[in-house]
Amino acid sequence: MFSLTVRRNFMIAHSLPREAFGPAQGLHGATFVTEVTFRRRELNDDAIVLDIGAAGDVLDEVLAGLNYKNLDEHPDFAGKLSTTEALARYVADAVAAQIRVGEDGRGLAGLDVTLRETPDAWAGYSLDFEAR
Repeated sequence: MFSLTVRRNFMIAHSLPREAFGPAQGLHGATFVTEVTFRRRELNDDAIVLDIGAAGDVLDEVLAGLNYKNLDEHPDFAGKLSTTEALARYVADAVAAQIRVGEDGRGLAGLDVTLRETPDAWAGYSLDFEAR
């Protein structure tokens, strides 16, 4: 399996209003390092997984809708908890929707999203296109 990973940062504000989240119940900020890894069983006709610039552009576009936003007020998170895990799935679904529409998305096996809050804590979500 071949892979290509692109990385970007984004910042959000949110609250996690459940007792399980302790002090994070209140409004607070978070900065995430976001990594999206695109997977392909075989390289495409250009001997690549995906154009690096196109992959970065897609991620930039997805994160632009989140960066510097209060997720408590974001319509896509209405009535939902915006945990790191939930954000990883949101990013994966949004990237997949864009990448599979374009020519570059044909033949991809899937993608993985990792959101790092610190060097010591991260969460991720994987999409397997072949299983869908």
